Amino acid sequence: MPDGPIATIIREKLVSALSPTHLELEDDSWRHAGHHHEGGMDAKPGGESHFNLTVVSESFEGQGRVARQRTINALLAEELAGPVHALSIRALTPSETENKAFTSS
Repeated sequence: MPDGPIATIIREKLVSALSPTHLELEDDSWRHAGHHHEGGMDAKPGGESHFNLTVVSESFEGQGRVARQRTINALLAEELAGPVHALSIRALTPSETENKAFTSS
């Protein structure tokens, strides 16, 4: 299934800023269908309101988990202030993917 417009923007921003070796973005909005959020919007399949993100980048070297999440949140501030209600972030360095059981789903 091709990315929707929000997912496309998210991917473009992350690729441009982080040059990731791996980027996986899953639209998880369908699991939240019927949930009411600020502004009265409901999540729906393909609604692009809830995402799971896994990103592997050398730019995360030397940063802790919170700093990595802040970096991503800053890059996606506009999307998080608007259409994206929730973003689950897994941000790793390439060496962390070698040292841990890392699998793409």
